[in-house]
Amino acid sequence: MAGSFAIILTVATFITGILWCLERFKWAPARQRKVEEVRKQTEGKIDGNVLAEVGKPKNWVDSLASLFPVLFVVFVIRSFIYEPFQIPSGSMMPNLLVGDFIAVEKFAYGIKDPITNTTLIPTGTPERGDVVVFKYPRDTRIDFIKRVVGLPGDKITYNANTKQVTIYPACQEDEVNCQTTSTTTLNLQYSPVVDSNWQQVFSETSTNFYTLSQFEDIKGNLPRNTPNFNLKTRTEHLGEDEHAILTLPMVIYQPRDFYKQADLPSGEWIVPEGQYFMMGDNRDNSEDSRFWGFVPEKNLVGRATFIWLSLEKQPDEWPTGIRFSQMGRIK
Repeated sequence: MAGSFAIILTVATFITGILWCLERFKWAPARQRKVEEVRKQTEGKIDGNVLAEVGKPKNWVDSLASLFPVLFVVFVIRSFIYEPFQIPSGSMMPNLLVGDFIAVEKFAYGIKDPITNTTLIPTGTPERGDVVVFKYPRDTRIDFIKRVVGLPGDKITYNANTKQVTIYPACQEDEVNCQTTSTTTLNLQYSPVVDSNWQQVFSETSTNFYTLSQFEDIKGNLPRNTPNFNLKTRTEHLGEDEHAILTLPMVIYQPRDFYKQADLPSGEWIVPEGQYFMMGDNRDNSEDSRFWGFVPEKNLVGRATFIWLSLEKQPDEWPTGIRFSQMGRIK
């Protein structure tokens, strides 16, 4: 959907831009010359309303041309500076919630062609811990948002029982006797696991997340024996900052469920050059690199920077309020 909008916006800006240029530099001067000719022929005695009618542009031309400045500003901001996105699922909870509207910094990883996403001017690369919007590698029409866990050359392991990540960083140029990855793990720290303020409720058709107070209000309306669990939380220190992650209080996946990279055991990956390993913060409710592999640099859309609006809602339901406390910088 986002890609289709980019194409429509680009085409609309291009067409209205052509009409604006034609109107400003060709058609309007031609009409003015015609007005002056009529005035001379009548020795200035013609009615002003008639002259105004002679110099009047066609309504459709004037309407479309007048849209160009607005479309041009929107095109530049959305394509190269910031683009708005809405969070549709709970895969990045508790840091990003369903109903959050976020701003994505488009120039963080390069100035890119808005249609093909090809990098025109490199400006930087992702760092561990960045929250990134990217084109889903298996269907680039879909935008995903996850956290960067692995950089090119890193070795990543994920323990399905403890639900912890281990990272062996890629070798640096100044390291001696280092092959592909370091033999020393990154100091990725975890806090103790505690109960969170979130309850996950399963149904036949969907999975919803409620705060504990919301769950108290709705649990009487749920069908009997509806599966629900209080999610666990802990902080994970990855990159410059720490952030909270959520997990279910039981083992959900086994290594055999994960994407298997050639010549490596299940649950271990070495990130190829020019690609990244992404994970959601809601670890047991995120379809990410553990299941489908790596994200090429060319798929990166930008870095998620802040939440500018947060609506209290569930997927496919109308909002019931505004979460003012959720708005602000993304951790």
